[in-house]
Amino acid sequence: MARSSTLTLAAAATLALVATAAPTTASASTASASGPSAVGTSAVGTSAVGTSAVGTSAVGTSAVGTDTGWAGAERAIVYRATAPYQRHANAVKAGYVPDKYCIADRAGTGALGYPHFRHAYDNSVDPAKPAALFYEDDGLGGKRLVGVQWVVYDRDQDVATDEDRPSMFGEKFTGPHRGHFRGQPVHYAMHMWLWKENPKGAFQTYNPAVTCLPGTTRPLKPAPHP
Repeated sequence: MARSSTLTLAAAATLALVATAAPTTASASTASASGPSAVGTSAVGTSAVGTSAVGTSAVGTSAVGTDTGWAGAERAIVYRATAPYQRHANAVKAGYVPDKYCIADRAGTGALGYPHFRHAYDNSVDPAKPAALFYEDDGLGGKRLVGVQWVVYDRDQDVATDEDRPSMFGEKFTGPHRGHFRGQPVHYAMHMWLWKENPKGAFQTYNPAVTCLPGTTRPLKPAPHP
């Protein structure tokens, strides 16, 4: 089957899921207030998919609901592929390795949350295979999925050139960036705030709606003695 047909079918399947799972505004509020059955704890079915993510802000507005064509179909694939990872244990079982620290922008523009990398998916531009997932604390002792990221290594490892910049969803990757941790090559990146709306835009690096709780960020290295 041609890729365009596959993407169209994927979009249709995801929209069908939304139509059956999406609650009313009142039921979404009730689910959110009910605690452990909501996103990020024990449920991946109707209560998880239907509340803060697919049923309300995510699909209905910035993602599938207003997209048409190729980009919209690609986003539908991301939703379908990452929906099981709303249950944190599923992501870990699938090979996404949790970072114990929450990452916040020191300039105060927002946060990423807790990165979970699956390096087997580095260099993937497959909507179903993001290299990283991002979680935030859900207030109940668990983790809530908020976003995803793709990472593609820069071909010549030169931050001054970008002839090989990739794109997805009709958007260009940012970068090239120097590695953020030991061993990470110069790379391009695309963040997508799929499961928690970013008021600055779905593809911005940091999300001001995501916060790191006190004591959860990586300790600053002490300044060297003069």
